[in-house]
Amino acid sequence: MTATTIPTAISTELQAAFDAAIARSKTLTTRPDNTTLLRLYGLYKQGSVGDATGERPGLTDFVARAKWDAWAALRGTPREQAMQAYIDTLQTLV
Repeated sequence: MTATTIPTAISTELQAAFDAAIARSKTLTTRPDNTTLLRLYGLYKQGSVGDATGERPGLTDFVARAKWDAWAALRGTPREQAMQAYIDTLQTLV
């Protein structure tokens, strides 16, 4: 018998806090450095979608490749953990 993983539902409180953090990210008065922006992007995608999918963008698309790499680096991280890390990271910027 093989064990199956049942996806856990995301609590409404965490989802609300994540959504609020996303909205707050659009009102930052100071632009974070690129490393922080890529971290936030990866956490956002992992928290919103889950593990990175699709093909890695080509060498000539530097921005898309960096974003995809930031997301793919979080592969295997539970969505809830990524959401909380996004909230915590954004909180340090406010």
